[in-house]
Amino acid sequence: MGEESEATAGSNLSKTPTPEEGREPPEEKEHLYAPEDPEPAVERPSQPTSDEEMPLADHIEEMIKRLAVVLIMAGVVSVVTLPFAENVINFLWNSVLPISETTRPRLYHPLALVMTELKVASLAGVIIALPVMVYQTYLFMRPGLYPNERRYYLAAVPTSLVLAFVGVSFAYFLILPAIFTYFLSYTQNAEVVIVAFGLTKTFDLILMMMGVLAVVFQIPLLIMLAIMMGLTTRQWLADKRLYFWSGFLGFSFLFSPDPTGMAPFLVALTMVGLFEGTLLLLKWTGR
Repeated sequence: MGEESEATAGSNLSKTPTPEEGREPPEEKEHLYAPEDPEPAVERPSQPTSDEEMPLADHIEEMIKRLAVVLIMAGVVSVVTLPFAENVINFLWNSVLPISETTRPRLYHPLALVMTELKVASLAGVIIALPVMVYQTYLFMRPGLYPNERRYYLAAVPTSLVLAFVGVSFAYFLILPAIFTYFLSYTQNAEVVIVAFGLTKTFDLILMMMGVLAVVFQIPLLIMLAIMMGLTTRQWLADKRLYFWSGFLGFSFLFSPDPTGMAPFLVALTMVGLFEGTLLLLKWTGR
């Protein structure tokens, strides 16, 4: 009996829960002095905050209005420039062509001088309208642009005007003298003809080259804008350079009225130089 009771008591004691066993495990408490979470990265919104859906008809209407502003600006500048067009004709003609009896301008149409003056005034309107066109394009695209992209576009407006004047100067000082020197050397030994320079045809070439090069010199600006806005990369442009070169050659033959190929060759070479020079600058700056 005594031994049995001791055994029973021992078994009861073994079943008695200890304080550790009877107590539920304490919940893990957060550290009172836990390090602060890093500041979450600010995500770029999926679309600009000012971007709103518009019907296609409204987009077309707004685009026509922007284009009308560009055309009106070009027209106003042309009208203002028209009274000075004859002085501009004399200045350009005597600067590009050597002064001699052979190179005097000939009129083969009663309205040849008037038409040439209108073309000179129109060229001035096109040059001034280039930055206006860039700005109107910015206003058209502004609701869909991020703030940094808007800054890029606004900076492009004065840059476009500067590049247009650089292009005109490039044509005036380098391209046109080279072309007319080549033309004179090509025909000066001809014995069956007398060389004469018609005002209309000759000045058409002068104005065409100046206008084309004013547009061509926008290539660096367009490349910079496309890369800054994330539309393309320098590497992609470099990989596709042969396609761009082919496009430059086609553009130069389309807008350079010279059957001998001299003017298109110079224009295409200028475009390739601007394209490659811009890519080289971007590579040097690490963009």
